[in-house]
Amino acid sequence: MNWKFSHWIFAASVVALTGSLVAPVLAADEAQERAELAKALTGVKVTLHSGLQTSASQGKPISAKFEVEDGKLQLSIYTVKGDGFSEVVINPASGKARKAETITDKEDLEHATAQKAAMDKSKTTLIAAADKALKIAQSATFRR
Repeated sequence: MNWKFSHWIFAASVVALTGSLVAPVLAADEAQERAELAKALTGVKVTLHSGLQTSASQGKPISAKFEVEDGKLQLSIYTVKGDGFSEVVINPASGKARKAETITDKEDLEHATAQKAAMDKSKTTLIAAADKALKIAQSATFRR
C-alpha cells in the first residue's frame, strides 16, 4: 500500500468512527427533545389551527411548530408578506401572539425561503390543511 493511499484510508476511518460515535448522541438528544415537547404539550388547549389564524395578521403562514425554547413551550410560526419573512411566537396558554419579529438570521432565512417555495407549490394553505386535520381528528373514533 502506498503512503498517500494509506493516509486516505486512515482519514476515512477517522471520519467513519467519528460519525458512528456522534450519531447515537445526536439521536439521543433528538429523542430527549421530543419527550420534553410531548410532556410540555400535555393539557395545552391552543391548537395549531388557532395559532395559524392568529399569525395571519403578520402575513401568510408558511410553517408552524410547537417547540420548547429556554424551557418554555411556544408555537413558532413563520409568515411571509411581500418579500419579507417574520416569526410569530404564540403563547400556547393564551393563544395570543407573544412577539412578531422580522427574520434576519441567515439559517432561519434559508429555512423560511425553502418553506415558502414548498407552500408556493401547494394547492392549499396551512390554515386550510390544519382545519381539515382538526375536523378529521374531531370526527375520528380511536380504538384501544
